[in-house]
Amino acid sequence: MKSTHHERQLTPRAVIAGMLLGGLMSLSNLYVSLKTGWSLGVSITAGILAFALFSMLLRLRLVRESFGMLENNAMQSVASAAGYMTGGGTVAAIPALMMLTGQPMGAWPMFFWISSIALLGVVMAIPMKQQMINVEQLRFPTGVAAAETLRALHDGAGEAPSKQARYLGWSGLLGAIVAFLRDAHARFIPFNLPEKIMIPGLKLAGRPLVDFTLAFEGSFIMLGAGAIMGFRAAWSMLLGALVNYAGLAPWLYEQGIIDSKLGYKVIVGWSVWFGSSLILSSGLLAFAWEWKTVLRAMRSVSSAFTDRSQQESGGAEVPMNWFFIGLLCMGPIVVFLQWYLFDIKVWVGLLSVALSFFIAIVACRATGETDTTPTGALGKITQITFGALDPGNVTTNLMTANVTGGVGIHAADLLTDLKSGYLLKADPRQQFWAQFFGVLAGSLFVVPAYHLLIPTPDRLGTDQWPAPGAQTWKSVAELLANGMHALHPTAQVAIVAGIVLGLGLVILEKAFPRFKAYIPSPTGLGLAFTMPAYNTIAMFLGAFIAMLLSKAKPDLAEDTVVPVSSGLIAGESLMGAFIAVLVVLGVLS
Repeated sequence: MKSTHHERQLTPRAVIAGMLLGGLMSLSNLYVSLKTGWSLGVSITAGILAFALFSMLLRLRLVRESFGMLENNAMQSVASAAGYMTGGGTVAAIPALMMLTGQPMGAWPMFFWISSIALLGVVMAIPMKQQMINVEQLRFPTGVAAAETLRALHDGAGEAPSKQARYLGWSGLLGAIVAFLRDAHARFIPFNLPEKIMIPGLKLAGRPLVDFTLAFEGSFIMLGAGAIMGFRAAWSMLLGALVNYAGLAPWLYEQGIIDSKLGYKVIVGWSVWFGSSLILSSGLLAFAWEWKTVLRAMRSVSSAFTDRSQQESGGAEVPMNWFFIGLLCMGPIVVFLQWYLFDIKVWVGLLSVALSFFIAIVACRATGETDTTPTGALGKITQITFGALDPGNVTTNLMTANVTGGVGIHAADLLTDLKSGYLLKADPRQQFWAQFFGVLAGSLFVVPAYHLLIPTPDRLGTDQWPAPGAQTWKSVAELLANGMHALHPTAQVAIVAGIVLGLGLVILEKAFPRFKAYIPSPTGLGLAFTMPAYNTIAMFLGAFIAMLLSKAKPDLAEDTVVPVSSGLIAGESLMGAFIAVLVVLGVLS
């Protein structure tokens, strides 16, 4: 399929808009992921925002020409790469390492680390494009949705903001106002909204409910995240929260097994073992169950190297020699950084880069078929592999898994963007270069923001920054390094119970697919044991509202749920990050 050469694509304004919008949304993803363990889609939101922005600029005559559909597609590629820079380890492996060692990671080392992993992931995607997209026509549902959104937005003159853009803008403003009134403690503000809304009078085990994190959160972020994630995951998380914080935690407190201080940090010190083992076992079994997908992935990519008719197809495809050049450039850099920053043996670093290619193949294939990138399960495979090869070294099993997981998510992100471009007849080479601009922008935004939000490791694993994803990575690293014998007996029982339940839920899903909606999501259930209950309660409420709206007014829900939820999340998280900057500068206390 040839590109539409006469239309502008990767123009300077598309690059600048993509870097700014994607960079801002990377801050939103960083903020939300450190709180919930979930990352949110970027490309569709960025496309809507860019369309609205340039439509307004055109009406004000500040630009001469309308923002073309292929320009917007190229912009989406930049923004998506920037928005997913949290996949390079800043919400999982890096905070997990900081919690384990008590040492922060410097800004420049973090910048080069996450950038090199992302660029290696972009390079790894090259051999997969023609086979998975051109030949096999894998769905990549988010890529299809992004292309359809762009077609709908640009159908006509493109001179007026769409309804979705207006919904996104107004909800973003509402989210920003709520965050400011809650978090900005300044003399000129007569009152502040509460961070937690507590239920007075009710107690568990003789203690207020809030001691077990059972409260309502004064935030729209979790409501929006719940609306986007879907009802099954949300009710599974609520179930897990009730079992953990309303059942197990009070019992453990009464037995004297957990500290009487209670609170999130104390409770999760025990519950993380059950949640992590449940997520790990279910993820690995679900991955193993799709062994045919793995085999198809390996066979399909081998075709990219052996089928000369594909390599010489002409057109605007990314040349295969770009893959070899990129691998020769980025591979040694990633190996060097593993050795220099983390004292990882060179042979181990080389093995992690080689393994990352196969992880990327599977990640891209799974994303193309299911729209889900199983980086969690794939990262844990690496942790277990290198935990056995270099036993007792938590840094090695964490940061090698960071390499393979990060490469997988960035390769899958590029293929999702390339699917949009394929449907719109864009030039994949320009989208390839767009990813490089996005990686640069995302790193420049994420790294300073991370250090502002998390200046010291003791901020992690707290009520403010629970970092559920990092908790799971940390617990797996500790288990591989120290063994189960180092844990409290009840924690050992929790690990076994989590493994059994994780395996059982996956088997139930596969055995009774028609009843999947009524079977708890293993990931959702497990995550509830690694994050505060007030987060989970709010996410359930958001999903419940979205479900009711979709049943009562399906057309309205289709137009509003994603843009309104994305706006609330973006507005509140960006204002939260901005307030953190003002606190550092001394403007706010």
